[in-house]
Formats: sequence, structure tokens, C-alpha cells
Amino acid sequence: MKKHEIHYLDTTRLAFIGKGILVGAFVGIVVSLFRLAIEWIGEKVAAVYRHLADHPDQIILWVILSIITAIIVILLVKSEPQIKGSGIPQVEGKLSGEIDYNWFSVLWKKFIGGILSVGSGLFLGREGPSIQLGAAVGQGLSQFFEAPKSEEKILISSGASAGLSAAFNAPIAGLLFILEEIHHSFSPLVWLTSFASVITANFVSLNFFGLKPVLYQGKINDLPLKYYGALVILGILLGILGRFYQWTLLSLPKWYGKLPISSDWYGLIPFVLIIPIGLFLPDYLGGGNQIILTLGETGAPLLFLVMLLILRYCFSMISYGAGLPGGIFLPILTLGALIGAIFGTFLAQSIGLDPIYIKNFVIVAMAGYFTAIGKAPLTAIILVTEMVGSINHLMPLGLVSLVAYIVVDGLGGHPIYESLLEKMHKEPAVNIRGTKTVIEYPVTAESSFDGMAVRDFPWPENMLLISIRRGENEILTRGDTIMKVGDALLILTDSNSVSEVKKKISYLADGPLT
Repeated sequence: MKKHEIHYLDTTRLAFIGKGILVGAFVGIVVSLFRLAIEWIGEKVAAVYRHLADHPDQIILWVILSIITAIIVILLVKSEPQIKGSGIPQVEGKLSGEIDYNWFSVLWKKFIGGILSVGSGLFLGREGPSIQLGAAVGQGLSQFFEAPKSEEKILISSGASAGLSAAFNAPIAGLLFILEEIHHSFSPLVWLTSFASVITANFVSLNFFGLKPVLYQGKINDLPLKYYGALVILGILLGILGRFYQWTLLSLPKWYGKLPISSDWYGLIPFVLIIPIGLFLPDYLGGGNQIILTLGETGAPLLFLVMLLILRYCFSMISYGAGLPGGIFLPILTLGALIGAIFGTFLAQSIGLDPIYIKNFVIVAMAGYFTAIGKAPLTAIILVTEMVGSINHLMPLGLVSLVAYIVVDGLGGHPIYESLLEKMHKEPAVNIRGTKTVIEYPVTAESSFDGMAVRDFPWPENMLLISIRRGENEILTRGDTIMKVGDALLILTDSNSVSEVKKKISYLADGPLT
């Protein structure tokens, strides 16, 4: 150190870490209460179905109560359309400037609507709503701090990541999800703030639910290398099935649109159809975490697993397609686990695989199937690792996820949440009419930006490159300024043009989007 050199604390980063902790604490409480309510109601609903199996004369009362519950949820969705579905596309749209909504309206209506939908046994997950609840909390706190737009997006991001962390007790997966699935890039302030949020939210959640991982599988034996060829086959299968899942999910509005009822009342359909399922299979309702735990503990007949997979697949589509508040995250993991159990059971019966390794295929298939549908392999690998509480299977997880990603990419699959957002927001921006905003665009190693002068790039219309953030410094740009790997390009544009500008720059710099 030089004699007169002085180091100062980076108060900006410390301030964002502090705000991240505050966001994480609030999100942890909100999502933990959300989880507790869903689990409590879910247990009561399963008990009611067991009771009705012995007292069929009382079923009519339950039908009436189910219809009333459906109407309450439908009215909530009608009053606040942005609580439909998982909520993750809405969060992405909010951060990209394509969607706007009232955070408090979304917060309390998604909370109640999600509890009633998921708790009633519909094949929906709590994680998507938890992410949207977290984002709403982050937005609310940003308004309390009277934060500028750029800071608001950071706090929304940290709240969303904290929501996933608290939903699954998976803090690192929550952090990776916001970077890999939502932002598709690395921002130091987003990373630091979200890191503080996910750790805090997870700590709060652990005080509610204990230290045991959500999908703890006990001792997991290492899969012998001679079965790694089977993992490649499983990855190919998951990629194909994942692409089919994407196609089915995105086709749901068209299929529901053929029904002779108003779209406002689609929610009645799953609430009524779940009743016969509950009467015969009361232990197989909801998102499916209890199913995954069962698959990891005991073997099941192959035919039963296949029938359960078909039932879960079809009714999860019916549940989600109705536009009720509930996610696809956990149902996807459940379907993946069933595919893995079917694959492992088939190997045990056909080539003599030791049944103790079926659990391995259950675990890796969850990550592979989620990768194929969400195209977020790092999030999938870390999420499953944290949820099962073991790192013994990282190599199989990586192999299956990579193969599944390659297959679904080759079949033309796109990240499901981006596709859902595009379905919600169809009109492209045209003229500069909205609020001006500054976006960041990263210069990556594979980008043609690296080593190029600013004046040599064919910049799209409706934007202005105002500066470049390079490490700790911010550089004002000129025509001869050379862009380098690791730079963050700060681009001024119209709020209505954010998505279009990003897509055009990405296409010109990196090639067609996949």
C-alpha cells in the first residue's frame, strides 16, 4: 500500500446489502405463512376426502363448498388479472418494463388466491406464487424508500429470489434463478442484494420449518459408472418430453377457448374435477412433494407409476390452464421424478438394475425435466441438490441436464416463462412515448462486441449508448471507445422499447435468440 493511499468503504454496496436483508426478512415471513397455510389446508382437505370415501352422502356439501371456493378465487383473479398462473412471467414483464401492476393488490390477492387454489389440492405449485409475492414485497419496500426505477428493479429481483429461497429452503437456487432465468446476465448489485435476501429469507423459513431439506431422500448411493449410458438415454427422453410439455402448456388457451363458457369461469373446471381424484387418491393431491418423497423411499408397480404420470400431467395442465393462482415449478419436478422412477423401475426389471439406484434416477430426472422446460440448467441442478440435501449426484445431474438442454434446444424449445410472457404481451413497441429508462447489456466472451469500437456496431433505433461500466469505473463513450469482455453497456431508451431494443442488440451482437 502506498503511503498516502486511503481505502473507503463502498457505502452503496453496504446500503444495498442492508436493503436486501430487510427485503429477505419480510419475504421470509410472508412466504413462510403462505406455505404454512397451504400445508394446513392441504392436510384438512385430504382428511375430508378420506372421510367422504366412507360417507358418500355428504359429497354434495363438499361440491357446494368447492364451487364457493372457486368463485372466491375467480373474483380475486377478475379484480386483479396479474395474479393468474405462477406469477413468474409477470415478474419478468415487470422488470423488463412490459407489464405494470399495483404491488399491494397483487400481494394480498395472490396470497389468498394461491392458498385457496394450491391448498384445495389442485395440481399447482407454491413456488411461482412465492416468487411473485417476494417481488411484490420488494416493490413495496422500494416505494417505501422512494427508490429510483433502477433501484426498484434491484429490490424486486431480490424479493423474487428470496421468494424461491423461502418456498423451497434453497437459497443458492433462488439466487441463480434470478440471474439465469430472469436477468440472463450478471449484475454485481443485483447479485449482492439478492444474495443478502435469499440468505435472510432462508433463515426465516428454517425457523418455521426446521433444517431438514424439503425433499430429503436420506442416504443416496453413488450411481455406478456403467449406468451413465442410461443417463444419456434418460436425458434424451426428458428433452423430448420437456418439449412436449412446453407445446401442451402454450396450447392451453386455444383449447380452453373452445369451451362454451366465459374465460372468467374457467376456474370452476379444475375445482370440480379434482373431487373424484380426491375421493380415490387423497394422498396424491397438490403440488406433489409428498409423491416425490414416496418415490424415493419405496418402489411402486410400473403400471401404477405410468398411470400416475398421465394423471398428473393431464390434470396439472387443466389446473394451470384455468388461469388460477398457482405455479408449475413443483408439478414439473413431480413429473420429472415420476419419469425417473418409471425409467429406473424399467431398468430394474429389464437389465437387473439394483432397486436402490431407482432413487438416483428420480433425483436426476427432476433436474433434467426442469432444464428441458425452463432451459435453466444451473438453477435446476442446484435447486434439486439443495432440496434433496445431498451433493453425491452432481455429476449425474450435470450430465442429464446437459443432454436434456441440447435435445430441447435442437427441437426449438424456448424457456417456458419467456414464452408465457410473450403470450401475455403481444404488441411490439413502436414510438417513443413512455418514460425514459436505462438498461444494462453485458459484453460476454462470445459477443461480437468484444474488441469492437462503438461506432462500428449497427445500433438499433430508439436507444442511446450513454456509458460503459467497466469494473469499478464508469466510462463515457465516444465513437472510438473499444468495448471489452466484462463491460456493462448502459443504454438509454424508452420504457416501451426495452424488450425490443434488447432483442435487436442480442440478435446483432450474439446471433439469433434460442
